[in-house]
Amino acid sequence: MLRFFTAGESHGKMLLAHLDGFPAGLTIDTTLIDRELARRQGGYGRGGRQKLEADTVEVLTGVWHGATLGSPIVLCVANQDDKLERMKEVERPRPGHGDLTGAIKYLGPIRGVLERASARETAARVAAGALAQQLLGEFGVTVFGYVTQLEQIAAPPHARTLTELRTLRDASPMYTLNPEADARIVARVDQATAAGDTLGGIVEVRAENLPFGLGSHTQWDRKLDGLLAQAVMSIQAIKGVEIGLGFEAARRPGSQVHDEIAYDETQANRPHLGYVRTTNNAGGLEAGMTNGQPLVVRAAMKPISTLRRPLNSINLRTKEPEAAAYERSDVCALAACSVIVENVVALTLAAAFIEKFGGDSLVEMKSRYAAFLELARQR
Repeated sequence: MLRFFTAGESHGKMLLAHLDGFPAGLTIDTTLIDRELARRQGGYGRGGRQKLEADTVEVLTGVWHGATLGSPIVLCVANQDDKLERMKEVERPRPGHGDLTGAIKYLGPIRGVLERASARETAARVAAGALAQQLLGEFGVTVFGYVTQLEQIAAPPHARTLTELRTLRDASPMYTLNPEADARIVARVDQATAAGDTLGGIVEVRAENLPFGLGSHTQWDRKLDGLLAQAVMSIQAIKGVEIGLGFEAARRPGSQVHDEIAYDETQANRPHLGYVRTTNNAGGLEAGMTNGQPLVVRAAMKPISTLRRPLNSINLRTKEPEAAAYERSDVCALAACSVIVENVVALTLAAAFIEKFGGDSLVEMKSRYAAFLELARQR
């Protein structure tokens, strides 16, 4: 079983990701992890913190000559803005943040809550997810995230090859797949910046070449759609998750929702074994298991709760009305959110791969994967 935990504070010395149960035999390419960390720092509307940090990963444990050993892996992302011990307490909780709730829950300072609740923590998750993507790549699986909407501005993706879509996304200031929408998005972010406001939106992740049977229908806590929803909802500022049609499925009759099944013998060697669909409204999941179609996960990100023109709050010490606290923050971190969701989805899928095909070594996983596909074709 693949498990992971993170540790560290926003302005502490470092962020750590601890992965346990990762298979032996994978040669780690840290440049790929660093690339994902750099993408997380990008996107239009980011704040001054990104100018101070240049996130890179250091692999502290679990490797020998660059290859995983099967023992626990610890990834480290150092904070350049390491100043936690010099920072003052915050007395005015921000609406929408965990400041007030956390201070009361732990009977302690707001500072202790906001440092850990900060989205800076997601650098560790992206590092872990980028490692998971390397494992998935050994089985031909790709995980690809992008922005589809900022506030009311839709940016539906164009139909292109994956290589073309990566080029579009990487050239976009907001990591969309729709260049026609980018100018409107940039203008809206500029408007919110001038107003001291913040913006959210919707991101989407697609995973291609998944085999049948990741996840399970047998118990609630083994259903892959539930695991994905929990993982994505745990990301800071995410307030909703959809798979496939999501809420739109509730607005249609069954004849316009369920994906009809056909068989194409010429595609029998692909991971979907030749079972093809003309639609993918289920988003690649049925009964908590992958069905051979592309996985489609969508997440709604609320606007960041730290506003340069703060909302009304109170002073927690005096209980008197005051404007909420402001610390250096982003106007819009939606592009970064697409990177984070992509890598959290990759982590969840890697865990499902390890559960189904064994996680002691990459060699063993590949052998079991090939054997499963052969047996499934005979089904």
